[in-house]
Amino acid sequence: MPIEIAVEKKKLQNPPLEMHYLGDRVLRQPAKRISKVDEELRQLIREMLQTMYSKDGIGLAAPQVGIHKQLIVIDCDPENPANPPLVLINPTIKKVSRDLCVAQEGCLSIPGVYLDVKRPQVVEISYKDESGRPQSLKAGDLLGRCIQHEIDHLNGVVFVDRVDNSLALAQELSKYGFSHQAVKPVA
Repeated sequence: MPIEIAVEKKKLQNPPLEMHYLGDRVLRQPAKRISKVDEELRQLIREMLQTMYSKDGIGLAAPQVGIHKQLIVIDCDPENPANPPLVLINPTIKKVSRDLCVAQEGCLSIPGVYLDVKRPQVVEISYKDESGRPQSLKAGDLLGRCIQHEIDHLNGVVFVDRVDNSLALAQELSKYGFSHQAVKPVA
């Protein structure tokens, strides 16, 4: 029987976890694998969801709230209470499509900044769910992009590291008070 992680999809005045922002070293440290799926971890999942909904996000990786664990929460339909969020524990990309697509991305750790990023159109992953059971998923469109974006966070990569248009990148970052020095381009 799957374990339900029930969290109301609403904004809280004081979300339980503190966000970390571009330039903070915590975002650059690789996350550690989770060895035990227990009630303590499920409580962290609830708090991550509450924080994500409070910040109007659709995805949140544990390093963004200063926790070095391979844990991601995603909800591409936060307005729909009937649609449960996706919880990814120790996610691994198994396969990516050859087809690439460019779309605009934003990030809770870089508020206000939205830029085009090129990523594989479809991604196949394996992960554990909130009950600790192994799962696999093939995703494209917004969900596929969101999964890739959040898995990057687990590896110390932020979406601005993948932006090709350096002029737009510099303009957007300075407009919102972020340092261009915080970007570490991905080869």
